[in-house]
Amino acid sequence: MDHQLELAYLGLEVPDPASLTPFFGDIIGLVRGEEVPGGSIAWRNDDRGQRVIVEPGAAADATYVGFEAVDDAAFDHLTQRLTTAGYPVSEGSADDRSARRVERLVRTMAPWGVAVEVVAGLEHSPDRWSSALVPGGFLTDGVGFGHVVFATTAFEESHAFVTEGLGMHRSDWLEMEIAEGIELEVAFYHCNPRHHSLALARAPFDLPQTLHHVMVEANRRDDVGTAFDRAWASDLAIPNGLGLHDNDGMFSFYVTSPAGFQVEVGYGARTITDDWADDRRYDRISAWGHQPLRQP
Repeated sequence: MDHQLELAYLGLEVPDPASLTPFFGDIIGLVRGEEVPGGSIAWRNDDRGQRVIVEPGAAADATYVGFEAVDDAAFDHLTQRLTTAGYPVSEGSADDRSARRVERLVRTMAPWGVAVEVVAGLEHSPDRWSSALVPGGFLTDGVGFGHVVFATTAFEESHAFVTEGLGMHRSDWLEMEIAEGIELEVAFYHCNPRHHSLALARAPFDLPQTLHHVMVEANRRDDVGTAFDRAWASDLAIPNGLGLHDNDGMFSFYVTSPAGFQVEVGYGARTITDDWADDRRYDRISAWGHQPLRQP
């Protein structure tokens, strides 16, 4: 397998970063990272210094996403690949590298309107990661911290950017009618054994938020269940209850954050192997479950 990238971090911008603290800390079970200057708040789901960075601002959306190259050679290769494919990259400044806690950083703009940062040397935290709410921890070793899904009207351009620029491979895709005359199309992309680190949904028009959801994968099924109980005990919307996805086999649920984007908490997804030959169309989201339970 051509394993050169892992999902490193996600940058979010909301008017009040502290408004997401009960959500990430008490519902999802992430732990606070080290203090970040300027009113930002960092969150961790493993031994890395930061995985989700919530910054103050008006966007109420993702503003950047980082992918970590597995080594310096992969970083150089990917930087050259982006340039050759026609996606100009800019070198991150010392302040940029310090803020992201990385050794190397280049940045380009994805067609879906979010900055993509390729980095190397993502810092480990001096503090051992542990969460009383997620005692089994999250699956991140060798696959990154989870996956992200963006909606875009620039679907074909975004597919080309992901495959030709970042060198990811499509795992499979979904096409189905979700209501009369309304089609849903989602493409799923892998860059390591995780079934998808990134997915793109075709949006029929510009949506208020580009980020649809971010996923974290627990190491134990029971930790998904207890996270669901915490979400159910809150007043947060649960657009999809417990269920099993058809394509990646993920047992999961979705909860809507106070900022409007969703978080999927899952367990047990399929992994990509060297002999992967299942890049095919699916016509349903879930084998069972994932029913809407509570709307805003």
